[in-house]
Amino acid sequence: MSNMNEQHRNKNSFLLIVWAGLLVGSLDIATALVDYYISTGRGPGDVLRYIASGVFGSKAFTGGDTMIAWGLFFHYVIAFAFTIFFFLIYPHIRAMQKYPVTTAIIYGIFIWAVTNRIIIPLSNTPPPAPFNIRRALKAMTILIIMIGLPLSFMMRRTLNAKR
Repeated sequence: MSNMNEQHRNKNSFLLIVWAGLLVGSLDIATALVDYYISTGRGPGDVLRYIASGVFGSKAFTGGDTMIAWGLFFHYVIAFAFTIFFFLIYPHIRAMQKYPVTTAIIYGIFIWAVTNRIIIPLSNTPPPAPFNIRRALKAMTILIIMIGLPLSFMMRRTLNAKR
């Protein structure tokens, strides 16, 4: 009987991570694309090709729709990695459970730091523009609102439902 309960819990956890990853990945990329369009008047292809360039380098910028699809795929891979990491650490850090907004802020800043200080420099993307505090704060705010807050409140609700 306990084996069936464990399987059910594992299935529910897996589905929760899948839905959470899809949600925060979609919120994040939609916001990034809208922000890019407002800033430049250009469509989503540039953003998604830039993401694809992390693996394909400069070829991504001339690769057409295939590179756009790869960029979207890589975006979701990264979003799922951050979602899985959040779900792994959340139950073990009491402060995350007690302060969901603070957790969202810290996690959004963490995502920004890992992405901009580790992932991008280690990838094949073109060198980033010089550091700009306004641009960094805007990116962090997007990550806090579109990823940190949904994950914090989803996990809090899930743990409260189990209690």
